[in-house]
Order: sequence, then C-alpha cells, then structure tokens
Amino acid sequence: MRESKHAASGSGLPGDAGRKKAEQQWMVRMEKSLYIAEKPSVAQEFAKALKLNMTRKDGYLESENAVVTWCVGHLVTMSYPEAYDEKYKKWSLDTIPFIPDDFLYEVIPGVAKQFKIVSGLLNRKDIATIYVCTDSGREGEYIYRLVEQQAGVKGKTRKRVWIDSQTEEEILRGIREAKDLSEYDNLCASAYLRAKEDYLMGINFSRVLTLKFGYPVKNYMHTDKCVVSVGRVMTCVLGMVVSREREIRNFVKTPFYRVLADVDLEGKQFSGEWRVWEESKYVGFPGLYKENGFLKKEDAEGLIGIVSGEEGTVHSIERKREAKNPPLLYNLAELQNDCAKYFKISPDQTLQVVQELYEKKLVTYPRTDARVLSSAVAKEIGKNISGLKNYTACGKLAEDILAKGTYRKIGNTKYTNDKQITDHYAIIPTGQGLPALRGLAPVSQRVYEVIVRRFLSVFYPPAVYQKVTLVTEVKKERFYSSFKVLKEEGYLPVTKFSFWKDGKTPAQGDEAPATDGKDAGNGKAPAEGEAAEESCDEALLAALSKLKKGDRISYHGFSVKAGETTPPKRYNSGSMILAMENAGQLIEDEELRAQIKGSGIGTSATRAEILKKLVNIKYLTLNKKTQIITPTFLGEIIYEVVDNAMKPLLDPRLTASWEKGLTQVAEGRITSDEYMRKLDDFVTRRTNIVKQVRNQTALYPAFDKFAGYYKG
Repeated sequence: MRESKHAASGSGLPGDAGRKKAEQQWMVRMEKSLYIAEKPSVAQEFAKALKLNMTRKDGYLESENAVVTWCVGHLVTMSYPEAYDEKYKKWSLDTIPFIPDDFLYEVIPGVAKQFKIVSGLLNRKDIATIYVCTDSGREGEYIYRLVEQQAGVKGKTRKRVWIDSQTEEEILRGIREAKDLSEYDNLCASAYLRAKEDYLMGINFSRVLTLKFGYPVKNYMHTDKCVVSVGRVMTCVLGMVVSREREIRNFVKTPFYRVLADVDLEGKQFSGEWRVWEESKYVGFPGLYKENGFLKKEDAEGLIGIVSGEEGTVHSIERKREAKNPPLLYNLAELQNDCAKYFKISPDQTLQVVQELYEKKLVTYPRTDARVLSSAVAKEIGKNISGLKNYTACGKLAEDILAKGTYRKIGNTKYTNDKQITDHYAIIPTGQGLPALRGLAPVSQRVYEVIVRRFLSVFYPPAVYQKVTLVTEVKKERFYSSFKVLKEEGYLPVTKFSFWKDGKTPAQGDEAPATDGKDAGNGKAPAEGEAAEESCDEALLAALSKLKKGDRISYHGFSVKAGETTPPKRYNSGSMILAMENAGQLIEDEELRAQIKGSGIGTSATRAEILKKLVNIKYLTLNKKTQIITPTFLGEIIYEVVDNAMKPLLDPRLTASWEKGLTQVAEGRITSDEYMRKLDDFVTRRTNIVKQVRNQTALYPAFDKFAGYYKG
C-alpha cells in the first residue's frame, strides 16, 4: 500500500512531501503580480498598458496573471491623541507636550471598504510580487507605505515603479525598470518624518496657543470660540503675507526729481538722464536722491540753470549685441505663477488642471521642482516633438524643429542637467493624448498651450538685441541714454499664444489681463542704477552708429521729471508660490542661506494646498479676480499671538531648515533618529516656553492698533 502511494505521487518522494512539492509547483504557475496605483484613473491606465484580458471586480481588475488595484488618495492616517489615551481628548496644559514613542495609525473611515479590498489583495497567497505604482514622489511613497504597514504585508517581493508620465511607453518602461522598494526607504523615512513633524507641531503648538490665547482672542473678536491654528509651513506663509502688508502700511512716499536732457541728433530726438559721478558738482550733496535725482525740485532746477544753453560732447558710446535665451522649462511653481498672471486662477486650480493634463497623458509629472530635462529624456526628446506635429496651435513649429534638427543638441545645453533633478524633470508635453484635449475646458487647453510653447521655445535660437549706451557731458555733468533694438526675433514668435488677443508675447514683457494696479510698485525709483531703455527706430540707430567719443552734441532743452517711490507689491497667489519655493533667499545671513540653498517652504505637492487652507480658515483672503492675497483681521491677530509667543514659526529660516533636513534624510545624509531627536527637543522646548506665558491681555493694544485697518 505504501508503494502504491509512492507511485501515485509521481515524484519518488513520500506521499506528504510529494504533495507539498506539487502544491508549490502549482503555486508558482498561479503566482500573480499586483499593481497598486494612487487612484482609479491611474490604475486604469496601467491596466491598458499591460494589455491583459482583465475582468473588473469590486475595487480591482484581475487577469490570469495580474491584479490591478488602487488607493483613493490616502487610505490610512495618523491617529488623534485620544487613540493613545482618552485623557488626551480634552485639551489641557497638563497633557502637552504630547510626543508618543510609537505613533499610531488608523484606516480613514470614509475609505475603509477600499482599504479592506487592497489589504486583502496585498496578503493574498497567489500574489508574489507587488508593483508600487503610486505617484512618484514623497507623498506617493507615504500613501503606499502606510497601507502596507496597516495591512501587515510580509513575505512579498516589492518593486517601485517610478514614471514621469502616464503614456503607455513610460508605464511599461517603469514596470520593466522597477527597482526593489527598499531602495526608496530613505524617501519613505523622510515622508514619515514630514507627517510626524506636521502632526507634533500642529497638535502641540495649536493646543498650547489656544489654551493660552484662545480666550482673549475670542473675547476680542466676539466669537463663540477660537482655535489658534498653526503649522510648520502655513504659519510661516501667514507671516510673509502679514509682514508684507505692514510694510505697505508703513511705507512713506518719497518724492524725487530727475533731470532729463532732450538730445537732438540728425533730426531725431531722445532723452538722457542726469546721474552724479565723481567729478560732478553734486558729489556728496545732501539733497540727492540716490544717484540720479534730487529730493527738492529747486535743486533739480538749479542743475538745469548750470547746463542750459551749453553744447555737450560724447563722453562715451558703447555698442553691443545682447542675446536673450529662452527661459528654462516649467516646474510647478513657475507654471502656477504664470497661470495666476495669465488666467487669474489660483495655484490650487493650476495644479488641478495640470494634474488632469497628466492623467490624460498630455504632459509629464506635474509635482516637480526641476526646470530642466534629464540626459536620458533629452536623447529621446524627438518623440515628444514629433507627436506635437498634430497639435493645431504649434504643429508647424514642431515640424520646423524636426526639419532643422535643433533638438539633437539639447543634451549639451543648460536645458539638460541631471544634477538639478531630484525626483522628476520639468513639466513638458508628451506629444501624446491630443484627441483628449478637445474635450477639456478652455482654461485647460490654454494651460497646455503655455506648457507646449515654453517647451518648443528651447529648441529655437536666442532673441538678439542691439544695445547702445550713450553718455554725454556738459560742464562736467553727465547724461545717460540707453537704447535697445530687436534685431533677431529668435524664439520670441514661439511664445505668442493663439489666445492672446493682440498677438503679443509675454517674453516681450506683456502680460495677459492686467491687474487692477493696486498692487503696483517695488520700492525702487525708476531707472535706479541705469538709464531707462528707449525705443529706437532704424534711422536713430543709424545716426547713433556714426557717433564717436568727443563728438559735439546739441541739447534741445532740459526738463525736470517728478516721481515718487512706491510701496512693495502685495503677493498674488502665483508670486506667493514662488516666494515659498525660494524662501531661502529671504534669509539675510549668508552662511545660513548657503546651508539651506535650494530649500523652500513646503513642496511642489503641498504649497497650493497650504495657501488654500489659510484662505479656508479665514486667515487670508484671495481676490479671485486679481489673485491678490491679503490678511484678514483674524489672520493679523493670529500673527500677533504667534509673534508674541512663538516667533520662530513665522521665520522662513526655520521652515526652510526643517525642509532641508527632510531632504538630507531622503538623501541618506542624516538618519531618522537624528532628525526625530531635534524635532522632539524643538517641540518640547517651545511648548513649555508658551506654557509659562502670562502676558495674554498685553496684546489688546496691538489688536486695537490693527483693528482700524479692517473696519467696514
């Protein structure tokens, strides 16, 4: 009987062992790969690219050897303090700082069904390999790792798919070149730390400031309740907006008077602007405004009295050709800034639009800080251009680039730089998905054209200008003239949008619908440091070309031009995003600025959402027509509270340095433990400082001071 069982197994092994081996062989044949995307629409694109005969199930797609499923954004989140102990539910000074040794996580109730489906698939016995296809960035990494952690996944091969677009070609490349998930452990660590940082600062600082200042703020504002909501990034942004508003309020206009010489050259008139120099009569004169004006009109008129009726000479004339190269490609911040100017849409709206373009395969990954191409992409860029031949607005441009072959050398230009890329290269058109474009909203079509034209422009030569700088002298007083003439258009015609009514180009300094002008001004006098450039026709250019040093110059007359300094501009939504991206530049300390070079506040993925939150909680207002950002009275009061009790939160240096630290964790230069020790110390120390505060009512005079700006 024992022998017959041997024979039945067909393996020459004892019966149990034979059956086990057979089961293992069967399992190998039945093993499947699981592809998990961040949202259903992306999962659908992966399923299409795989070209498998898939059956739609509840929350996933399945074929003979593959399963495709999806998250719906975040499925798992950090637990509130009361999950650790019920005592933390009540806000109390006795229970903060709250810093758990081990953080708790939980499934978000609204998406519990999909989590259960995904968790079951991750742990299914026939799933051997998991392909992580969430968005290729820190947040996408965090979304998947939380799910895996909560699902208790073990014993699976895990691979990370990292793609720059959702084209079929790119998806298949990403799958083919997928790396072991462990290679992204540092990125994962930085994602967890970012969440812990926001969690600990938000909970502890919001609680301590509310407990200490909520009551006096509530009384002053005559509201039922008041929560002092603060955060690592959002409070810094609030600080930037309030500080700018106070600069504008405190700005005192300074009138000044410039002296202009009207020059007559072969029947052509132009002006020259007086400027003090080392042998001028006005060197060291206390009534000067900078180097090119006077504080009093009578002093400007006094200068005219000295030089009137005299003939001048050419002191110097400089002629040079100036090349203006196409701008770098778009990253998300630059695109958000331009869309705020051109279309008066918020950064959040821009991100929604470009995300839609990405999901329709029209453009590459949107949440990028890079403005250049990778060398690998540069080698294949002809495919992107070729696909644009069928794009009505720019098809002829694409054909021209292909015919001239200018794209072949893009890898050797400033537009390609692997060192300037972290996760993703710049936002560019894929050359695919064009049929879907017709079904999109007009603003989406226009944003796409903006991206395409910026992309195509880099394959064209620079615009070339002829510049002439002329200095004339009379009685040792000098007048400066500057001229700029466009000689070669180069890339400029590429930037003329089809939707631009007058056919002008933003590259020539024109903007789409103008603002209402209320935010105008930059705090500088006109023509500071150099003469304003005048338009110049060919006849005047020809006359100027004949001039040489020592030639006599006839002055048609002299005049006084009055002006006044203007306050700084308010932020609009686009310039705010750029300011957040470049926050490190706001730091005066050169050493510290160098340390956090390249670090802003927030990330390309979060900046728009942070700005939106500040508007939603009524700390800031956003004018939808102009996109101008201003603080609310509540926002200014919260600023005053934080400035009094936790001032570092308002400082870009702090936020940028934390962001730099997260980058260093992602790069493996510091450990998670090192970062957490610093975070624990900061949160503990700052919370305990505020707990000792006793000056709440002293803020009332400050509240009164600013109340007047918000009446009515």
